[in-house]
Amino acid sequence: MKRIIIFLLLAVAFTSCKSTSTAVSKNESKRENRTLVNNLIEKATDNIGVRYKAGGTTKSGFDCSGLVYTTFESENIKLPRSSYDQAKIGKVIPLNDAKKGDLIFFKTNKSRQINHVGLITEANSDEVKFVHSSTSKGVIISSIKEPYYKNSFEQVNRVLP
Repeated sequence: MKRIIIFLLLAVAFTSCKSTSTAVSKNESKRENRTLVNNLIEKATDNIGVRYKAGGTTKSGFDCSGLVYTTFESENIKLPRSSYDQAKIGKVIPLNDAKKGDLIFFKTNKSRQINHVGLITEANSDEVKFVHSSTSKGVIISSIKEPYYKNSFEQVNRVLP
């Protein structure tokens, strides 16, 4: 009888420890993800004002996918180089589910395929803002409320867990 009681006490102790550590690791995981997202946004927005350069991936000039590619590479996350191929990564989600750190894609200038990408910096029920490299203004933050982007919006992809 004494052995059964000791066994039950040990079982309860180990079970409660296990559930606690699971909760802690979930919280740590969320915190790490939040830090990663903030690092990516900070890295991308540090380039605001850098000119547009076709094929560019440096402070001397970025194209839209080059900005996203370089930003994610800074956190050792490998993405394809083109916006068209980046749009195939992760999970497509509804615009109203968008979060900071998601990628937003467009078909601009009446293109039949995705040809523009940005990194979402802010998302709420009212508005989605994203950092990107525009051909006319270089690296800037824009809003999905702007008619040009509202009309050319194609999809949002979640590439981070």
